[in-house]
Amino acid sequence: MSKFFLARPVFAWVIAIGIMVLGGLSIYMLPIAQYPPIAPPSIAISANYPGASAETVENTVTQIIEQKMTGFDNLLYMSATSDSAGGARIELTFKPGTNPDLAWAQVQNKLQLATASLPETVQRYGLTVSKSTRNYLLLVGIYSADGSMDGFDLQDYAQSNLENVISRVPGVGEVTTFGSQYAMRIWINPERLTDYQMTVDDVVAAVKEHNVEVSAGQFGGVPAAPGQRLNAAIIVQNLLKTPEEFGAIPIRNNPDGSVVRVRDVARTEMGAESYNMETYIHDGKPASVLAVRQVAGANALQTATAIRAKVAEMSRYFPHGMKVVYPVDTTPFTTAAIHEVEKTLLEAIVLVFFIMWLFMGNIRATLIPTIAVPVVLLGTFAVLGAFGYSINMLTMFAMVLAIGLLVDDAIVVVET
Repeated sequence: MSKFFLARPVFAWVIAIGIMVLGGLSIYMLPIAQYPPIAPPSIAISANYPGASAETVENTVTQIIEQKMTGFDNLLYMSATSDSAGGARIELTFKPGTNPDLAWAQVQNKLQLATASLPETVQRYGLTVSKSTRNYLLLVGIYSADGSMDGFDLQDYAQSNLENVISRVPGVGEVTTFGSQYAMRIWINPERLTDYQMTVDDVVAAVKEHNVEVSAGQFGGVPAAPGQRLNAAIIVQNLLKTPEEFGAIPIRNNPDGSVVRVRDVARTEMGAESYNMETYIHDGKPASVLAVRQVAGANALQTATAIRAKVAEMSRYFPHGMKVVYPVDTTPFTTAAIHEVEKTLLEAIVLVFFIMWLFMGNIRATLIPTIAVPVVLLGTFAVLGAFGYSINMLTMFAMVLAIGLLVDDAIVVVET
């Protein structure tokens, strides 16, 4: 084979140039990650049942969803967890090579069958189906440098203003906020309920009945009378916003004309939706952290760069004293691995050139193995792209080892 190409140098140059062009194009198309995607694809279902115990979540949410998760193609196993904070997570793992988009669609269809049997609170909070990777790409943390905001303020800001923005960045599969946003909290006094001979259900029913927005139609709507020039919507009642408005909700009208209101049996205030999690950063300062998972097969470096750019853009609107920090970021390991491969490649080319020139004294014999190194390595990237591999720490390590073998083989071919 070597004699064939030695006799046809132009043909050999054309093939080499073609290999280099394909390899150069593949570098920009290959996904970059810390580790290769060797884990089988998995689809995760997340649900939230505030105030429920782990046993209640298991019986009323997790088991119902598990019973409907049947009849999937290439399903390996299913695992589920229920915690005391009211959270439920079901992960379905499929065989390697399964199309994650198809698996996600099948899980969505099966979940629709179980939604009607779930508690009303779970349905109102919604269920999330994600196909992101298991490991976190990076953690985005925000904290108040001047102490003007506490941890719950930061959690509310992160979930209300940052979570949806980051989740729309290309390559992001799932964003989880460690904490919760603000909500209207009604702290019921059981002794006062007993005094008024009421139950918690009475309070809940009263809040649901009065915390609604009712529209009574329009004034001057179509068909309008001749000469009618005013058209306005008539709103009878708006959603309640302040603790005082919630405290004034009537629960029961007594025969003597007195009214029992929420404030008579409970304390209303604006507080965190959940107090089960607190995060601290930078010497114990309260913070809020958003954990980002990437979509399977996405470019980790591009995704992390896009997230940082989006957060930097949003930081212009941050409250005074709020700072951003990245406590966990997996991309520097990948960047360092790529940098080491580039350095090793340059060192190998330089050493091959000078050693061949020193011992053989022939510039033509020196250029052959020197040119062979970039040609073969670029061809390797083309092969990686053809077989669906990614640029990661393992492939970079293998490439570093292959450089030595490549140089030795090139020298042997020249000497023979």
